[in-house]
Amino acid sequence: MTHLRKITIEELVRRNYSDATRECYIRGIEDFASYFKCSPDKLGLEHIRHYQAHLFTDKKLSPNTVNQRLAALRFFFVKTLHRPWNTSETPYPKRVVNLPKIMSPEEVGLLIESADLPFHRVMLMTLYATGVRRSELANMRVRDIDSKRMVVRVHGKGLKDREVMLSKVLIEVLREHWKRHKPKEWLFPGGKWHTLSKPITSKVAWQACQRAAKRCGLEKKVHPHVLRHCFATHLLDAGTDLRSIQLLLGHSSLEQTARYLHVSKLHLSAAVSPLDALFPNKTTNPDE
Repeated sequence: MTHLRKITIEELVRRNYSDATRECYIRGIEDFASYFKCSPDKLGLEHIRHYQAHLFTDKKLSPNTVNQRLAALRFFFVKTLHRPWNTSETPYPKRVVNLPKIMSPEEVGLLIESADLPFHRVMLMTLYATGVRRSELANMRVRDIDSKRMVVRVHGKGLKDREVMLSKVLIEVLREHWKRHKPKEWLFPGGKWHTLSKPITSKVAWQACQRAAKRCGLEKKVHPHVLRHCFATHLLDAGTDLRSIQLLLGHSSLEQTARYLHVSKLHLSAAVSPLDALFPNKTTNPDE
């Protein structure tokens, strides 16, 4: 490990960045250095602008991904190297806001039942039943499952703990999971046989989703965050209020949660198209 990499990781850890963000930032800084075949501390703003253009024109990355790469470089230059960063010279591209990808409850059920391993099946069920992020799933401990109060303690981003409901179905599945693996500290232990004294990596949950989606032939791109989107949207469809969903997801603002209104069947069906009001007696046979 180089000195620059070491102190950058230390700065990220000190500021409590998540494992996923740390990995993403380090990978972005390494790609920046690799592109110029030079140590990143020898590069400057002119190189950053050139690299930004390369990400758009050559790699065809989305504006959101480019923003993420720029955030990594800004952290490196400002926090690690203690250099100034002029946003007017390296402007961030306008962020693209996409609607969440949602699966129907039937598709979620199919995905879960298509898991190729019982361990994967439990992970998929936990993701959907709690709405947690994959990093939060990986860091769950056995003691976080409170069967008396029927809640799950979630260790969220920025040292912000929260509690979510514990499904009656999930608690029975977790009991079977415990009998199989006897986890002592981590709910989902790492290693081939899941016996290590450290947890799985967040990548394991991603792989479980990919393999289950492939087995059941789902054409949609499925990853753990899709199950988080489904958790929120299906709760909204069932009549749960937006504020409650915000707390369950651990969102810092209601605006983050409000985007699920755009994909909720309950709220979409509550509005009637003005065309239907214009022609109330018009019926259409789809077979015509």
